[in-house]
Amino acid sequence: MIMKPIIIAGALLAAAAQPVHAQIAIDSVAGSDITFEGLVQADSDWYDSDVADLDGDMDDGNDADYELRTAQLYLKGKGPGPFDWVLGYDGKADKWLDVNARYKFGDGKQFMQVGQFKQPNGLEALSAAKHNDFMSQAMVTNTFTVGRRLGAGYSYGHPYDRTSGGADEGAFERHGNWGITASYFGRELTRNLAHGSGYGLRGTWALFNAEKRILHFGLSYVNHDTPADTLRLRARPNADLTPIRLVDTGSMTDTDRLETIGAETFWMYGPFKLQAEYMATRVDRYHVDSGDFSGTGGYLSGMWNITGQSWGYKGGEPATLIGPATGAGMWQVGLRYDVLDLNDGVVQGGRMENWTAGVNWYWRSHLKFVLNYVQVDSERGIVEDNPNITEARVQFYW
Repeated sequence: MIMKPIIIAGALLAAAAQPVHAQIAIDSVAGSDITFEGLVQADSDWYDSDVADLDGDMDDGNDADYELRTAQLYLKGKGPGPFDWVLGYDGKADKWLDVNARYKFGDGKQFMQVGQFKQPNGLEALSAAKHNDFMSQAMVTNTFTVGRRLGAGYSYGHPYDRTSGGADEGAFERHGNWGITASYFGRELTRNLAHGSGYGLRGTWALFNAEKRILHFGLSYVNHDTPADTLRLRARPNADLTPIRLVDTGSMTDTDRLETIGAETFWMYGPFKLQAEYMATRVDRYHVDSGDFSGTGGYLSGMWNITGQSWGYKGGEPATLIGPATGAGMWQVGLRYDVLDLNDGVVQGGRMENWTAGVNWYWRSHLKFVLNYVQVDSERGIVEDNPNITEARVQFYW
């Protein structure tokens, strides 16, 4: 188990020593310029468990997990004309990622999208995985957002742009100050994963939108069916490798529909960024004795680019501006507080509050090292469980 991430890390270091381009150009076929992109992450988690044993391999006796986290491969095409498309697959998770086609019109300010794509639900959920501020997304993001689903969407203004590439990184580009996105969705493309039809809306607005000063606000809403009238909400303690969830509603077997309202903001000034989200979820239940369920969660995080780089603003999202591979690369330090409350009436799923401190080092633009420390404070019923977790990641992308 230990040798696997070491071998992967060695391979990534060797690859990073060579000149690397943001995208690999493949060919131009039928007027479509095709490129190849990828993302590989190798993670390690070390647990200081409290009540529950967080180790995913409890029989090995080392209180740690080592795993290839993701191996994403993408083919992307631009053209002919206003069309573009993407075909993405995660070899580690054995599932389809973005698989869709898009048509731009109205001077590029509007587009229609059909296929599987990230639904307009939250700020952190729409961000590119390669530029996550911390190894694990906040509990509210992992628990309440919809993620990728098959469907159709319409966007106007500055909607999330999943075709942005490394060619834009390192240089500020001015994009629109506001945008709206609406979608209708069903199941995930990969069989036996998430399903339940519904719709989503997201609106964003930037009060400030300058090269080193951005203030963003957004609202989102999703409403969807719960398959087989069953729903279970639960969360890990900001450690993606552990199988243990410290808060868990259990299976609610009389659910009809779920709706989530989200509020988001981020403020950037030079090398500093503050970001926050809050979500409230309501689940309709039809048994008289059950009562509807409500859950809430949110986070507040701060990031400082020690080496002086700032952020951009693209598609209603903060865009990490790495720049070319020079000197010591780009160093970031960050701190996040996030909370999830799954207690409501007869459902006592628990409450968890986490503090995460992190350091990110982007070296040579396409290699990233991450170190996080997570302090957990959770309570479910009469059980308090307060572990600490140290996490590390090696990431390579092109």
